Amino acid sequence: MSRVASTTPPAGAIIPERHPKSPATGSVIPSHFKHCFGCGELHPTGLHLVAHVGEALDITAQFTVTENHQGAPGLAHGGLLSLAFDEALGKLMWLLRAPAVTARLETDFLRPVPMGSVLYISASITGQVGRKVYSEAIGRLDGPDGDIAVRAASLFVIVPMKHFLENAPAEYIAALREKPELLAFVDPEFNINP
Repeated sequence: MSRVASTTPPAGAIIPERHPKSPATGSVIPSHFKHCFGCGELHPTGLHLVAHVGEALDITAQFTVTENHQGAPGLAHGGLLSLAFDEALGKLMWLLRAPAVTARLETDFLRPVPMGSVLYISASITGQVGRKVYSEAIGRLDGPDGDIAVRAASLFVIVPMKHFLENAPAEYIAALREKPELLAFVDPEFNINP
């Protein structure tokens, strides 16, 4: 069996610079795709996670657990909580202006997250080695200073934008030609090609 990639930055990892054209501190990070289950406002039962840019290489995000997000009666489904963290950690890539995919996500569940509660997530980049970007996050209940309910760590890998466009169904590409605003990350200056 091959070795599983770690979410801990290795020796020699750097803390990358925030891209000068990244969204401004305090601004809302747009949805990368308006039908995304994690952050898209057009998904009828999605998380509708909203994230704000922090001071440096960090963001804050939150979502409200609804009846559509239950696993056990009255409690958030663990897989959907992992999704929320994947989404929040992925939003960090806006600070580097680099399209990326999740390579590894570790999620630790410390306490139940009840339906109707708001999960407050804070996430930050902890290191980078080449195309590999390491990050971590915590989720709190009852406000940004509340009890920690979930912790996560991740490894993202920067990919060319064509990765997303070449894998999109033909009907999405056709719709984008008519309504490019559906895909917020299609930016002519966002042409990272590692």
